[in-house]
Amino acid sequence: MMSSFWSIWITVLTIVVIAGCFILLFVVSKNTTGVEEGKSMGHSFDGIEEINNPLPKWWSYMFYITIIFGVVYLAAYPGLGNFKGFLGWSSSNQSIGTDKGIKEDSAAAVELAEKEHRWVQYDQEVVKANAKYSPIFEAYLATPLEELVKNEEALKVGGRLFLQNCAQCHGSDARGSKGFPNLTDGDWLYGGDLATIKTTIMNGRHGMMPPKGGLPIEDSELKGLAEYVVKLSGRDHDEALAAQGQASFMKGCFACHGMDGTGNKFMGAPNLTDNTWLYGGSRGVIQESIKNGRSGVMPAWKDVLGEEKVHVIAAYVYSLSNK
Repeated sequence: MMSSFWSIWITVLTIVVIAGCFILLFVVSKNTTGVEEGKSMGHSFDGIEEINNPLPKWWSYMFYITIIFGVVYLAAYPGLGNFKGFLGWSSSNQSIGTDKGIKEDSAAAVELAEKEHRWVQYDQEVVKANAKYSPIFEAYLATPLEELVKNEEALKVGGRLFLQNCAQCHGSDARGSKGFPNLTDGDWLYGGDLATIKTTIMNGRHGMMPPKGGLPIEDSELKGLAEYVVKLSGRDHDEALAAQGQASFMKGCFACHGMDGTGNKFMGAPNLTDNTWLYGGSRGVIQESIKNGRSGVMPAWKDVLGEEKVHVIAAYVYSLSNK
């Protein structure tokens, strides 16, 4: 169900387009040129003279028929925003076997449809799938994660669920990309133990670093601060510039990243000493991250997949960095 605004917007836009097509067809069907039909319009191009010929009748009639069909269809079926149509049809509630007195949501309707080799609607397919697979996932949920990670069949199921729901961001190989964590390297913003991974998937995460950490850091300090971060990661650096950056770091960056720069998993503050970078570790990108801040959101999956499936995915994700 869409909001009232979008429902009205789509309805009005659709009606305007249909009405516009009718008006346009009606106008061009009339001779408003002042030139008799079949006569020259008085100009030509490249040897081709324009004649005032009317639209073919068959074309006009066909166009009128399509407009009428569109109006009837939108009145009978969904198409105008939240209006369900006079027939009340939807893709998920078509009745099966109602002509034989069987309710559409009953198991008997599904059985009848199978016997008659008729289409089974989406909602009923979901009921059938849940009846078949729910006991399997319930058994997985009842298994402690420490044991589930040793179950090869469960990990295969988790892998398929990961590809269906998580690969869009983390990649099919789970190695992520810029702004999306690599789940195979053992580096975790919030912790990589089984319970924490499950909590992350269930409830989602919202990582937020405000511009300049919300601190009184001037743009002129960014270069030195980035150099100090490079030093923390164990790379070659300009010692004098890094010393200037350390003074800037001590203005408050340590509140999240720690005095030694090793981060804070409780807050999701990255470890700056391990040379693993979510957005990139070049000096330019580090300066960009400090200046503009970063905001990363992972959605919560508990209401989408349910705890049973999240439980299995958590075991799979843990296995990726603990093989």
